[in-house]
Amino acid sequence: MNAKLKLHLYCLMFTLLAPTFLKAQDKFIYKDPSQSVDTRVKDLVSRLTLEEKVSLLGYQSKAIPRLGIPAYNWWNEALHGVARAGEATIFPQAIGMAATFNDSLLKQVSTVISTEARAKYNLAIAQDRHLQYMGLTFWTPNINIFRDPRWGRGQETYGEDPYLTATMGTAFVKGLQGNDPHYLKTSATAKHFAVHSGPEATRDYFDAVVDEKDLRETYLYAFRALVTNGKVESVMSAYNSVNGTPNSINKYLLTDILRKEWGFKGHVVTDCGALNDVFLTHKAVPGPVEAAAAAIKAGVDLDCSTILQNDAVKAVQQGLLTEKDVDEALSTLFRTEFKLGFYDDPALVPFHSYGADSVNNAYHKALARKVAQQSMALLKNDKNILPLKKADHSSVMVIGPNAASFDAMVGNYHGTNTNVVSFVDGITCAAGPGTKVEYDQGCDYKDTTHFGGTWAAGGNDITIAVIGLSPVLEGEAGDAFLSETGGDKKDLSLPKSEVAFMKALRKGVKNKPIIAVITAGSDIDIDAIAPYADAIIMAWYPGEQGGNALADIVFGDVSPSGHLPVTFYKAIDNVPDYKDYSMKGRTYRYYDGPVQYPFGFGLSYTSFEYNLNDKLKSKYKKTDTLTVNLQVKNTGIMDGDEVVQAYIEYPKIDRMPVKELKSFKRVSVTKGNAQSVTLKIPVMELQKWDLATHKWKIYSGDYKLVLGENSRDEKLGTLFKIVN
Repeated sequence: MNAKLKLHLYCLMFTLLAPTFLKAQDKFIYKDPSQSVDTRVKDLVSRLTLEEKVSLLGYQSKAIPRLGIPAYNWWNEALHGVARAGEATIFPQAIGMAATFNDSLLKQVSTVISTEARAKYNLAIAQDRHLQYMGLTFWTPNINIFRDPRWGRGQETYGEDPYLTATMGTAFVKGLQGNDPHYLKTSATAKHFAVHSGPEATRDYFDAVVDEKDLRETYLYAFRALVTNGKVESVMSAYNSVNGTPNSINKYLLTDILRKEWGFKGHVVTDCGALNDVFLTHKAVPGPVEAAAAAIKAGVDLDCSTILQNDAVKAVQQGLLTEKDVDEALSTLFRTEFKLGFYDDPALVPFHSYGADSVNNAYHKALARKVAQQSMALLKNDKNILPLKKADHSSVMVIGPNAASFDAMVGNYHGTNTNVVSFVDGITCAAGPGTKVEYDQGCDYKDTTHFGGTWAAGGNDITIAVIGLSPVLEGEAGDAFLSETGGDKKDLSLPKSEVAFMKALRKGVKNKPIIAVITAGSDIDIDAIAPYADAIIMAWYPGEQGGNALADIVFGDVSPSGHLPVTFYKAIDNVPDYKDYSMKGRTYRYYDGPVQYPFGFGLSYTSFEYNLNDKLKSKYKKTDTLTVNLQVKNTGIMDGDEVVQAYIEYPKIDRMPVKELKSFKRVSVTKGNAQSVTLKIPVMELQKWDLATHKWKIYSGDYKLVLGENSRDEKLGTLFKIVN
C-alpha cells in the first residue's frame, strides 16, 4: 500500500471514529472542574465496580489508578494544632482555649491550624507520601458536653455549657474549613455524636440513657449549631449506645435528626473500631456483615476500621444492602474529596502553594502565646501579691513536678516542635540574666514523704510551684496509662504527693510568697492546696508558649483574663453518679450548691464597672431579639480584658435551668476608660423542648437578664416578659 493511500485510510478512520473518541472524553465529567460537585460525583461513582466502591469506605481508602483515585488516609487530628504529624504549632488544650471566651481568637487559631495542615499535606504529596495524620480531613472538634468532671477526655471539649460549646465550636470549624467559595481548606468533624462523656473504661458497651428534653437541650445543642451555622463537613458517631441503640447504627440520630431534620449534607464517620463494638460488645447484631449493613442504612458513610471494606459486599450479596445504598454512602465521601480539590489541577486550589514557611512560623508562635495568656485563670491573689515587680525580687524558685514537664504543656492529641517553652524556661527568660532563678522537681505523682527543693525555696524571694495533673493521669482510654480508672479520674483530688509537697513547701518557705500554678484539663480540688499558696493560677495544658504566657501574667505584662468553662465543685459528693446522664444536679445550669469556683470565674489585676446605656423592653415576642447596650469601664490600675457574660433566668417551670449563658463578649479596656458592648439574644434562643408535643416551645412568663463576670455574679439585672 502506497503512502498516499495509507494517509487517505487514516483520515477516513479518524473521521469515522472521532465522535466516539470525543464522546469518551466527554464522559470524564468528574475531571471537569467547571461541572457541579454533585454532577462530578455521580459520574465518578458510575465508573466503579461494587468491589471498588466498597474499598473506598474505610479510613484507609484504596487507590484506583485507572480512574486517578489516590490512596488516602482519612484519619487526621487537629484538636489544638495539627497532631501526631511532626512539626506543628501547639496551642493550649481545647478546654484552655474555651477559657478565653474569645470565639474570634479561636477562629484565628483554627485558621492557622488549617494553613499548617495544607502546608504539611502539600509537602507530603510532593514526595508521594499518603500517610495517616498528613491529610486534610480532621476529626475535630470534640463538642461533647463536659457534664461530669471525672471524664478524662473533658480536656478536649469547650466545657460544660451548650451555648459556649456551640459558639466556640462553630468558630473553630469556620477557621478549619475556610471561606473559599469553591474549595474547603480542610474538612472538620463534629464529634462524638452523641450523648458521650464517659465513662471511658466502658465506652465500648456503655448505654447512655437520656430523655428527649436533656437530649435536645444539652447533648445535641452544639451539634445542631455546627451543622446549621458552621456547615461542618463531617460528623463522627460515638462508641456508646443511646437508649439501647449503638450510635453507629442509630438511624434516629444519624438520619432522622442529623440529615432530615437539620439538613446535614456532609459525611458521617464512625469512631475507630465502633462498628466492631456493635456486634462484639453491644451485641446489637450477630456479626460484621449485619453491622456493615446496619451502619450504612443508619447513615454511616466511612468506617474507621475495616468492617465496611471487608463485609459490605457480602451484605449486598445477602440482600441486607443494595448497591444504591453503597452509592449514597460513597457519594458523600467523594463530595468531600472534590471540595478539597483532590481531582483538580493543584493550581486551581488556592492553598496549593503553602509550604514549610507556613508551619510554626513567628506569627503562629505569637498567636499561641496570646491564646495561652487569655486562657489562664487567676483563682486567688491574696493581698494582690501578683503581679510581681521584677525590680523588687532578685531570686525566684521554680519548683514542682510539672515545672519542666513537656506533657503538662501539650495535653493530649498534640503535635511536636523544638520551641516548647516550659514554665521554668518562661520564668527564667523573663526574669533575665540579672536575676537568680533556681529549679527543682520537688516531688513526683506518688511519693508522699520525699521532697526536693523545699529548703532552697526558702532562700529565694518568690516561689512558683507548678503542680497538677498530666495527660497520663487523665485522658482517653489507653492513652492515660497511669489513670486508675481507664482514663477518667475517680475523684477531684490532686495527687496526694502534691498536697503533701505543698504543705512541706509552705513550712520551708515560711512567710515568703508562694504562687501555685495548676495544670489540668478539668475541675480539681484546689481547696486542698489553697491554704499554702498566696496566689493560684489555673494554667490548663497551655501549649508551646505556656511558659512565656505564665511569665507575662506573673510579671504583669498582661492582666489575667481567663474564665472557667466548667464548674469547680466543692466535693465530688455534690455530683450525681458518673453513669447517670440526666442533667439534674449537673453543671451550673442545674446545680446551685456549694462550689470552689463558679462557671465563668476568673480574677483580674484590674476592676470593671458596668452601666446600661438603655433599658430592655418590658415585653418580647418569639420573633424578637433582646439587644443590650452597655458601657464597661476599667476602674482599676492597669489595662485589661473583661469578659461580659449574659445569663438568662427562666420562669419557675419544672426542669427549667437555674440560669443559662446566652451571650458573652470579651472586650479590652485601658485603665480609666470605657468601651461600649452590644449583646444580642434572639428570643428563639430561649426555646425549650416540650416533652408532651415533642417540639420546641417558647414559654410565656417572667424572665431575667443577668450580666456579670461569672455565673454567680450579678453586676446588672433586668426583668422582662415573653408573650406569645
